[in-house]
Amino acid sequence: MKIAYIGTYPPRECGIATFTKNLISSMVLALDKNSTSPEVFVVAMNDHTLQYPYKEEVKLVIHQDQQTDYLKAATFINLSRADICILEHEYGIFGGQSGVYILPLLHRLEIPLVVTLHTVLKEPSYTEKAVLKEVCRIATKIVVMSHKAIEFLTSIYEVPADKIAYIEHGVPDIHLDELQSKKETKFENKKLLLTFGLIGRNKGIETVIKALPKVIEKYPDVVYMIVGKTHPNVLRHAGEEYRNYLQLLIKNLNLGDHVLFLNEFVDQQDLFKYLAATDVYITPYVNEAQITSGTLAYALGVGCAVLSTPYWYATELLAEGRGRLFGFHDSDALATILLELFDNPGQLKTLQEKAFAYGKEIAWPRIGEKYMALANHILTTSPKSFVKNETLVDPLLLPPFSLAHIKRLTDDTGIIQHAKFGIPNLKEGYSLDDNARALLMALMAYRQTKDAQALELTPIYLSYIHYMQNKDGTFKNFLSFNRSFLDEEGSEDSFGRTIWALGYLLGNAPNDAYYQTGKLMFMEAAPNFEKLQSIRSIANTMIGISYYLRATPTDESMKERLRGFAEVLMKHYKDNQSEDWQWFEQLLAYDNGILPLALLHAAEILSDEKIKSVALSAMHFLTDNTMKDGYLSIVGSNGWYKHGEEKAQFAQQPIDAMAMVLLYHKAYHVTKNKDYLSKLFTSFMWFLGENDLRLSLYDFDTKGCCDGFEKDGVNRNQGAESTLAYLISHLTVLQAHEEFYRN
Repeated sequence: MKIAYIGTYPPRECGIATFTKNLISSMVLALDKNSTSPEVFVVAMNDHTLQYPYKEEVKLVIHQDQQTDYLKAATFINLSRADICILEHEYGIFGGQSGVYILPLLHRLEIPLVVTLHTVLKEPSYTEKAVLKEVCRIATKIVVMSHKAIEFLTSIYEVPADKIAYIEHGVPDIHLDELQSKKETKFENKKLLLTFGLIGRNKGIETVIKALPKVIEKYPDVVYMIVGKTHPNVLRHAGEEYRNYLQLLIKNLNLGDHVLFLNEFVDQQDLFKYLAATDVYITPYVNEAQITSGTLAYALGVGCAVLSTPYWYATELLAEGRGRLFGFHDSDALATILLELFDNPGQLKTLQEKAFAYGKEIAWPRIGEKYMALANHILTTSPKSFVKNETLVDPLLLPPFSLAHIKRLTDDTGIIQHAKFGIPNLKEGYSLDDNARALLMALMAYRQTKDAQALELTPIYLSYIHYMQNKDGTFKNFLSFNRSFLDEEGSEDSFGRTIWALGYLLGNAPNDAYYQTGKLMFMEAAPNFEKLQSIRSIANTMIGISYYLRATPTDESMKERLRGFAEVLMKHYKDNQSEDWQWFEQLLAYDNGILPLALLHAAEILSDEKIKSVALSAMHFLTDNTMKDGYLSIVGSNGWYKHGEEKAQFAQQPIDAMAMVLLYHKAYHVTKNKDYLSKLFTSFMWFLGENDLRLSLYDFDTKGCCDGFEKDGVNRNQGAESTLAYLISHLTVLQAHEEFYRN
């Protein structure tokens, strides 16, 4: 059997690295017992720019933030002839938001995957949840080290219970003499309390320090030792602030002779020497959200008397008298337990014996056998040909989602419609079009990512729309920077886009106040629906009505309005189509994808196959005229594409790319044809350089999107319309990716 491992690895100073090393050693031992020639290799995760002198079993290194390294690793593993891959998963060791960079690697693996989860969050962020759900979906088996983790995976992350394996955290099979260890560490005349591990504020070490004066008053031979370096992430962002705080606390409590720091990442042999010399081991973590703890497992495995705060893993591991619990931040309770144990050596001895008995059950040789049994089961029950479908929408290629430029363009009135490069152009004021798009984007962002910034922006755009609505339900469009109206009634297009945004709000309102405001405006605007003449305003309005009807499916009168609008578009299609021209007009102009998109929405709501057929026919015609050589080539606005004439190539606009992204997403949703997902992603890549000029319109510095490109290059201005088109497209790609793997 040949096994590939992905994780951190010694000499990197990291708990996951130690775990990976011990797991490999124990599985190799189990393979040897079964007379099977073992072959193992490691793909090691490097943090940032650091380099390590790895041993020969490390065959490849992934630099955490180098996206291409992950793809190279997938290819390497697939070509290595490995039988199975084991991944050690922890959010902080992989690149991208919440470790998302690991996903493209896992998608491309062609062998069974076992994932050991070292963290399972009870209250994950949107991206933390999305990443872990995807990891679990790809995995053949998921290994956890606590029953609480199983509970979270099944209830929060929707992982099938039969996909999860419970295997305890292993403990090295090292047993040292207590008296000899005390002598070697120079604690033979001391009562030693110990905490070890990477140091940070969540460790709660101050709780132990504050408990010491009461204990030392009766037992002056007590010494508390803290072994471990400051966590590298803490060190990077806060330096030694926490360690300095602890040292000041020690000084103020006059505990200089009773508290020792060993600011090192000690090797395993030395660590077990300290543990063997320990009278009481303490994990004083500050909150319950800890699903595993290697340090606690080690202490229990050695046979230490263990005291801990009641975080999840400790509550589970120290049950049945294997340890004692005290409250979070409760120094008095800790002092009371310590005095009780020192006053009654028999109780202390009982804790040590129970811990030691349990420790024998979780020694690494036994844990290695369990992992080997799991691997053998997978290989004997899984198909020999184990090739996953590659993701059609690759999150690796997306920049991190950011509202930075939108916040820059937004003030307390609304979103500024234009910009000079990345700076808001206040001279141009505001438009209804852009504030409607901004409302749609903010609602999508909050719905998908629970982005607090998006929620804060939502009432600004909603109040702008409310301010611009006339008494008859129509809307003004333009507002100057000094809040003067610049028109009495806006274009039909701006009306339709506003109805789209309001309809989406009614189906996805974050609270009732926003829903009621949106419903009031939507209903006041409704009498004007029948007056619309422009087919694009009709299409935008149809999309808004469709979202409204998803939330209010019993509104039969609104269904009839939707059907009437669909018939208008169908008539335009019938009147203009010919053998070589399947379209609604005698030209392809702007925002073209909106027309078949609206019909797909209507077909879905009305369950009408005829409408669906026309929508797909028009979409295929549009695809034939805008997709070439594997990328999107939008119809240019400096001449459009008139039937029988040449298609204008420039100036291409971001709203057209957005329309294509939305169109293919809806087509996939309606038909489940994954080819549309591929086209969706191709359309999105137009923003990132897969276009006629091979230039990216997305600005990685400002997080804005350029307004389009002309024959001589990119229009570097980054107004609201273009940036919103990019962000709506980005959110749609993320949604499509999640839907594909959920289905």
